[in-house]
Amino acid sequence: MSAARTEVLADAAAAAAASVRGPRLWSELVHHPGVIFGGVILLLMVAIAILAPVLGTMNPATIDPTHRNQLPGSEWTTGAGGEIVWTAWMGTDTLGRDLYSRVIYGARVSLLVGATVAALSIAVGLVVGLVSGYVRWLDAIVMRIMDGLMAIPAILLAIGLVSLWGGGLLTVIIAIAIPEIPRVVRLVRAIVLQIREEPYVEAAVSVGTPVPLILIRHVLPNTIAPLIVQGTYVCASAILVEAILSFLGAGIPPEIPTWGNIMAEGRVLFQVYPHNILFPGIFLALTVLAVNVLGDGLRDTLDPRMASGSDPDASQGAGHRGSGSAIAPA
Repeated sequence: MSAARTEVLADAAAAAAASVRGPRLWSELVHHPGVIFGGVILLLMVAIAILAPVLGTMNPATIDPTHRNQLPGSEWTTGAGGEIVWTAWMGTDTLGRDLYSRVIYGARVSLLVGATVAALSIAVGLVVGLVSGYVRWLDAIVMRIMDGLMAIPAILLAIGLVSLWGGGLLTVIIAIAIPEIPRVVRLVRAIVLQIREEPYVEAAVSVGTPVPLILIRHVLPNTIAPLIVQGTYVCASAILVEAILSFLGAGIPPEIPTWGNIMAEGRVLFQVYPHNILFPGIFLALTVLAVNVLGDGLRDTLDPRMASGSDPDASQGAGHRGSGSAIAPA
């Protein structure tokens, strides 16, 4: 059988397998407890971030020195006749700002940083990993650069970049994304190194298929599932790093409400007023937990090798196969 015929049959077999796998995969996702738990909590946090202007009771930047360091549930009246009653559900900070509103609005920044860093690092890492894994002479050069970046602790690298470029949302996103790119590159490169030796890729090369088309049709589909899982871990890590940078005073400016900034401002009086750190800490921990649990559930579902009770030898060959990866019979 000719190489061109082999490649055509491989694509047809892969399309048929994908049509069967799709509904079963969706059923496994919606019934996986980790996906359900992580997805529900994450959707709740996204809803809170989007509806922050509606859910918030006060302007998060409003300073009221007369009602600073109020305990959770405190109430007071404002207006000439005392007709307006304000309730600080989570108390107030040292400047009298409503902690509940600041925590609600802080979800916007934290989720934005996590999602943007994940998207940016995956986009850059995917392109670099595909080229590095397939072009042999470029592999050694690129990977030495990636190894150099991974040798620097992510927090120190982010602090250094923020110190050079100044604090700000865009600066923090770039500073957090740069240390995450090498991890994505190494993941994609490992997949490419395995896929490029498959018979269907060799058949495509033998009939003169251009390299960009080979990468898009045969290699790229095999990276989608691992990158989805990796994206959840990058998102959780980015949320934590942003909170650490803000807590250290090297991240987003303190006037912008983020969970890290709120905890940084409340650490001085933590023993007296622990609610200043307790509530943003709970939201931060719950969000990171939900993203990580969601990632674990996606990994168990999308990677057949992680499924319980599966045949290790049989799943080993199917671990990185996707669209265009079926081997046609001779």
